[in-house]
Amino acid sequence: MKITGLRTTPLVVPYTQTYHVTQATRTEAAVVLVEVETDEGLIGIGESIAQPNASLIVDSLQVCSDLIVGQPPFAVDALVGAVYRKLISIPAAEMDRMARLIVAGLDMALWDLAGKAAGVPVHALLGGAVHSHIQYFGFVEGESPEAMAEDARRFVEQGIEVIYLKLGRGHETDIACAAAVRSAIGDKRLRLDANEAWDVMTAIRMIKRLEKYDPEFIEQPVSSHNLDAMRQVKAAVDVPLAADQAIHSPEDVFAYCRAQAADVIVLGPHETGGYGQLRKAAAAEAAGIRVCLHGVTETGITTVANHHAALTIPNIDDGNQIMCRFLGEDIISSPDLTLKDGKLPIFDGPGFGFTLDRAAVSRAAERSF
Repeated sequence: MKITGLRTTPLVVPYTQTYHVTQATRTEAAVVLVEVETDEGLIGIGESIAQPNASLIVDSLQVCSDLIVGQPPFAVDALVGAVYRKLISIPAAEMDRMARLIVAGLDMALWDLAGKAAGVPVHALLGGAVHSHIQYFGFVEGESPEAMAEDARRFVEQGIEVIYLKLGRGHETDIACAAAVRSAIGDKRLRLDANEAWDVMTAIRMIKRLEKYDPEFIEQPVSSHNLDAMRQVKAAVDVPLAADQAIHSPEDVFAYCRAQAADVIVLGPHETGGYGQLRKAAAAEAAGIRVCLHGVTETGITTVANHHAALTIPNIDDGNQIMCRFLGEDIISSPDLTLKDGKLPIFDGPGFGFTLDRAAVSRAAERSF
C-alpha cells in the first residue's frame, strides 16, 4: 500500500454559544480537514486547527506532501517527523509550536489510515486500551454568574462529577462566578482555569481568595512563558496548579516536572504535534503526575481521536476536556459522543472508527469562504 495523495479542506462549524477564554471569545470551530489517500482506496482522516488561519495550514501541508506521497503509510512517526523537520528548517524562524499545530492533522490521518488498513482500532496500534472508559468534565459557560450556575446544574443532573470554569473576566467577576458555580454543584469537583490572566502577585492573591470554593486545581494562572513564575506561585499557595499553555512538547513536560512547577499537565495532540509526541509527554507518569487531555476549537474528529489515545495512557486524568458540546452541528455522524455519567466507552471500529458526514462537511466548507 502506498500513499497517493494528500487533500486539505478548510472548514468552519459554528458554535451554539460563545466560548470564553481570557484573551478572546470564540464563536466557531475553524479547522482544516486532512485526508490521506492510498492506491488501495483507503482514506485516513484527521484535522488540524486553523490557527492563525486555514491558508497557512493548507499551504504548509501541500508544500510538504512530496515527503509522504509514494510512501507506505505505516511509519507514522517517521513520516510526520519528516514533515515537521521541513517546517522548522526555515532559517531564523521559530516554527516549532506552529509546526506542531500543522502536522497534528496529518498525524491523525495517518493513524486512522494505519488502523483501517490493519482492521483494528487505533488504540490497539498504540499498545491497547488500559481503561474501560474515559471520563470528561462539564465545561461551564454563560454570560453571567447566574447563567454559569444554571449551566453547571445541568451537568450535575447529567451525572458529571467534574465541573470546569474559565476565569479571566475580571477579579470580582471571577470570584462571583466561582461562588455561584460552587453553590450550584454542591460537593462535586470544581476546576478553575485562569488562562494566563494574572501576574505572580495577583495569582497568589486571587488563588487565596478562591481557595474557600475548594477548587481541585487552578490551571495556568500565570504566563506560559515563565516557568519560574509558575513555580513561585505553586510554592506560595495550597491549591494544586495545572500547566497548560506552557506545555507543547515532552521536553516542556520534563522541565515542569523537574522544577516541581505543576501538579497536573494539560495537553493534547494539537499542541504536541500528534499522538507519538503526546504519548512521550505522558511520561509525566514517572513523576507521579497525571495528564489531562486539552481541548481546542475542534470537531468530533479530534474528540474521537483523543479518546483512542487516552484509553492507552495509564496516567490519564479522570476529568478531561471535551469540546464537541459547543458545536452547532458536528461533521461526524458516529460514534455517539453523548456523555453518560461523564464517560465515553471504548470505541472498537477500525482506525479511529468515526463516520464522516459528507453533507455536514460540505456545509462547513462553504462557511470557510
